[in-house]
Amino acid sequence: MTEEKRAVGRPPRIEKRQIVDVARRIIQAEGVGALSMRRVAKEVGATPMALYHHVRDKDELLMLTLSGMAETFERPPLPEHPRDRVLATAVHMHAILSEVDWVVDVLSLGDLTDKGALWMPEEIIDSAIACGLSPEAAIHAYRTIWYVVHGALVFRRADARRAADPARKPFFPALITPDDAGELPRLSALAGRWEEVTGDYDVAAQLAAVVDGLLGPTRAQQG
Repeated sequence: MTEEKRAVGRPPRIEKRQIVDVARRIIQAEGVGALSMRRVAKEVGATPMALYHHVRDKDELLMLTLSGMAETFERPPLPEHPRDRVLATAVHMHAILSEVDWVVDVLSLGDLTDKGALWMPEEIIDSAIACGLSPEAAIHAYRTIWYVVHGALVFRRADARRAADPARKPFFPALITPDDAGELPRLSALAGRWEEVTGDYDVAAQLAAVVDGLLGPTRAQQG
């Protein structure tokens, strides 16, 4: 009888993997802002204190949600020329994050990452140095590329949210009127085609232009 009571009163056993899975699900469904140790504890049926036996704090939990994500994607074969390697790696970075776009919310916090993904900044920086950039300039080049990739993904998610709410009317470019033609001639002329043109946005092509700007013109372009 005593053993029965002890078994009934024993708190549920939780595993770190279970905690991480719940945290990922919350972020995917509701964003990073919805994640808290208390919320995860409630969903796994434990007390917040029990979670701290497995995870130090929210930052560590966020790191764990990222851990191993990069390894689920095969590394692409990279071209021989370092300039081409920079571009291929940047395009790959955008492609894999497009498939797990919830990760972007976590990466947006600034200093959290998946160690398995660090081969990408390593490759971009190393290849940029091989193209003639100083180590400092190569770091700046990597950050510029990351800002483009991150920005494209943020706007992609925003576009998806707007598409899910067809009743919502966009403010831009609808707010441009014929009266704006004098001050905003280009925007006024393009407003009617804005959605069509932006819909054709090619991230790979734009990343190629960014790489050209960062590394300078190719020999063919110098001509």
